[in-house]
Amino acid sequence: CLVVAPLSSTHALRLEKTHVPVSPAQAQLLAMLVQILGADRCIEVGVYTGYSSLAVALALPESGRLVACERDERSLEVAKRYYQLAGVAHKVDVKHTLAVDSLRSLLECGEASSYDFAFVDADKRMYEEYFELLLKLVRVGGLIVMDNVLWYGRVADPLVNDPNTISIRDFNKKLLEDKRVTISMVALSLICLSISYLFTY
Repeated sequence: CLVVAPLSSTHALRLEKTHVPVSPAQAQLLAMLVQILGADRCIEVGVYTGYSSLAVALALPESGRLVACERDERSLEVAKRYYQLAGVAHKVDVKHTLAVDSLRSLLECGEASSYDFAFVDADKRMYEEYFELLLKLVRVGGLIVMDNVLWYGRVADPLVNDPNTISIRDFNKKLLEDKRVTISMVALSLICLSISYLFTY
């Protein structure tokens, strides 16, 4: 899609330079997974400037719905502009609040097991809580994608013990023993910067 290319430039230049955006290869994979699943209802936790959510929304049918959770207003303004430009704004339900609150609200509204696909690229210290909530929202046979689980290799370095790394390391360890899901780790960068878990259950 022509809209995705200019957005990738915006992605690289705007807002916090500390945030590593989703790559074009990763966005393409997300869109393909949505199409393979025949997904109609999706969730994204951590929208940033909307590159990955735009790819997902474009892959959804006209009747599809993407719940996009993002707490940063500046990032959302960029994302919403491109949703409009791509003609997919009607598919995207933007939630400008803490993602945990949004996910709990969906459950309270009776939407358990009603989503096909979820993608998480947000606060690493909240990964376990996001995952548990999404397990309740995504149907059996659906797919949950968690980004950055290798965290630039830091999770394998015993000398690195910052809060984000510890959280992802603990999350990974728990998943090894989780019998509710089938797990696959996918490397999406030549230097293994972007790693995702794919879950089905």
